[in-house]
Amino acid sequence: MKGVILDFDTIGPDELDTSILLSLPISWQIHGSSPPGKVNERIRYADVVLTNKVELSNENIKQAVNLKLIGLFATGTNIIDLEAAIDKNICVSNAVAYCTDSVVQHVWALILALTTRIFDYSQAATDGRWERSNSFCVMDYSVTELAGKTLGIVGAGELGRAVASVGLAFGMNVKYALFPERHNFSHENRLEFKALLQQSDIVSLHCPLTKDNVNLIDKKELKLMKSTGILINTARGKLVNEVSLRDALVKGEIGGAGLDVLSQEPPCEGNALLDDSLPNLIITPHTAWISLEARQRLVEQVAVTVGKFLKGEKINSVC
Repeated sequence: MKGVILDFDTIGPDELDTSILLSLPISWQIHGSSPPGKVNERIRYADVVLTNKVELSNENIKQAVNLKLIGLFATGTNIIDLEAAIDKNICVSNAVAYCTDSVVQHVWALILALTTRIFDYSQAATDGRWERSNSFCVMDYSVTELAGKTLGIVGAGELGRAVASVGLAFGMNVKYALFPERHNFSHENRLEFKALLQQSDIVSLHCPLTKDNVNLIDKKELKLMKSTGILINTARGKLVNEVSLRDALVKGEIGGAGLDVLSQEPPCEGNALLDDSLPNLIITPHTAWISLEARQRLVEQVAVTVGKFLKGEKINSVC
């Protein structure tokens, strides 16, 4: 059986024990990366294809004559044409819950950095302002406590609930977004999306990207937020209209934002938010998931999935 890994470099394999995956009874062809023009020829005769961020289009899938399993080194499935996979009876399996602890840690690093103004005060300690101060401390920036504030979670899955649990430990009031048209069950700690934006001090996004929620946070939604409100996005960049967010930050319509994702990654053509002059904005380069422990769990989970598939056992699958 032939297997192809399209972008192995994206999981940093040199730091990991990949033997559990590579020792499977599969003849592996491993590529560090795969440009779109190479995908067809690389997967044409593969039985198993593993990918992290390389897209598999309808064309790619249709011409793969032996393909039986597409495995993702990721949770999101938007890079796979699922309809094409279903048409060819190809199983698609995503990774789940492998990076929860890593992402939660990153979310709260962003929140704490923004609410304590940690980078601003670190600079104040080293740029001479502390030395010149007439007092024992510097109080140039407003610091706010989390206790008693409202944390609004958009996406009540594994990650959203894990982030919420830390919020509760800080003494925050946790609310989840309710979208009646999506048949969310009603619960006392749910608010309709508009109300959630209006009432939350921090809004954190943990929902998948779909064709229906592109620009979920746009100009109108940002205007609903408190002027002191903070937006956190570690989910997918296209959930947020980046030009609208830039305008809101410049005009002081919201208090700040912490992002780990952008609409195009890497942002090789620039991005409206990549500007050091923007106030109270922290951007990290899609690193929330990359703890060593999370990536090791990812490799092991994918390996177990492929191994079960080879034995004809039930696996986690989206189609």
